[in-house]
Amino acid sequence: AAALYVLATALQARHPAWGYVAAFAGAALVGAMADWFAVVALFRHPMGLPIAHTAIVPASKDRIGRQLAQFIATHFLATDWVLARLRGVDAAAGLAHWLVLPANAARVADHGTALARWAVAALDEPAVHETVTELARGGLRQIDAARLSGQLLQALVQDGRHQALLDALVSQGARLLGEDAVQDGISDAIAREVKALKLLGLDQVAARLATRKVIVILARTLLEMTEDPAHPLRQRFDALAADWAQRLQQDPTWQQRVAQGRDELLASPVLGLHVRQAWGDLLAWLDRDLRAPASWTHQRIAAGAQNLGAHLATHDALRAWINAELQAAAPRLLERHRGDIAAFIEARVQAWDARQMSDELERHLGQDLQFIRINGTVVGGAVGLLIHALTQWWR
Repeated sequence: AAALYVLATALQARHPAWGYVAAFAGAALVGAMADWFAVVALFRHPMGLPIAHTAIVPASKDRIGRQLAQFIATHFLATDWVLARLRGVDAAAGLAHWLVLPANAARVADHGTALARWAVAALDEPAVHETVTELARGGLRQIDAARLSGQLLQALVQDGRHQALLDALVSQGARLLGEDAVQDGISDAIAREVKALKLLGLDQVAARLATRKVIVILARTLLEMTEDPAHPLRQRFDALAADWAQRLQQDPTWQQRVAQGRDELLASPVLGLHVRQAWGDLLAWLDRDLRAPASWTHQRIAAGAQNLGAHLATHDALRAWINAELQAAAPRLLERHRGDIAAFIEARVQAWDARQMSDELERHLGQDLQFIRINGTVVGGAVGLLIHALTQWWR
């Protein structure tokens, strides 16, 4: 436009038409400069001069963020609008149709396993191990071990299951006592303990004879107990179990002893070591499984997602309940969090660097802004040409 204006002005004396060209070019130059100034003034000070009402975007960043937040909170999060959208969308059916697809279920499993891997890594810390140990101790300390043991024993006695447990123990004991290796071991142990007989050189012989007799009598007694439901020892065991169940629930002395034993066990460093070891083993197993190509956890999550989708697809009442709950919860959620969302957007915009924000906006809008400058040049030239033509006509 500037070059055309110079050329037309130089040739204006040769023909009147050059006057029209000069008018167009001059006005186009003014329009181009005006639009250049206006566009640049949006993002920075033109030519670095601190002219008033320039660098509008950086100077108004906080106000823009505040108004943007209010606009989104008022219009995008309007309760009536959101409810209207929810009523027109069967969200539960859409979720069901989406979940039944294997690819989508796999995506859910991918996100679930990724979240689980992060959780495992976060939980595998010494501080967490100590916290788990203390929580385990605290939880076990709250248990009334005596009363709970008494109730369990009482339930076993009432159902007769304690006799089945006794039969299993007695049968196992009789079997062990009948083995020669066990008898030899017991004989050797008794021989080492009988000091007086050892001096006479009769330790091994006496011990073996005594042991054999004791084992035979004990094994015979055990076999009789297993074969006779009314055996005296079995009846004594019944009475003993019932007495223990009652004392554990009612006797303060027994309860105090059990509680003392429980506290001593909880205070033992060995318990803490076992809890930390168990926690570490659990996390290690989870980590190996989550990283395996055929992860059991991944498969279970994917299968669960597909099953949920299939269940939703075939249960109209459940889908209707989900949709109704969404519509009922939406107003409460919007009213509760609308201000928080607006405050978050405003704070996020305020945290942006003004210069960086301005550059990003100009970069994204650069092509359209260039067309604004071109249009300003053409429109300015056309207006200048019209003014010149009207002036010549008036003259």
